[in-house]
Amino acid sequence: MEEMLAQAQKAAETIQKQMSDAQAKLDEIEVEGTAGGGLVKVRATARGRIIGVTIDESLMKPEEKQIVEDLVTAAFNDARDRADRKSAEEMANIQQSAGLPPGFKLPGL
Repeated sequence: MEEMLAQAQKAAETIQKQMSDAQAKLDEIEVEGTAGGGLVKVRATARGRIIGVTIDESLMKPEEKQIVEDLVTAAFNDARDRADRKSAEEMANIQQSAGLPPGFKLPGL
């Protein structure tokens, strides 16, 4: 019985390390959200950290301020959605490779 518990503990530690490694990898994966047909672009990591914003020069007019704000908001939301999807894909791959059922949550992760 002790041997089974030791093996289970070791397996849990291995899976926890794999999940931690996957989360670190998500900081290296970049996604790009766009709005206004590409006039506004937001780059983010798969964990949702914003890396940069690009606004096309054609939008840099005082009378276009509200449009620019709306497009930036839309691009941020698009980037966040893409980051969430990429993150879910990566975590599902790790879980599958570890033999865990879909949606399984390890305590502390």
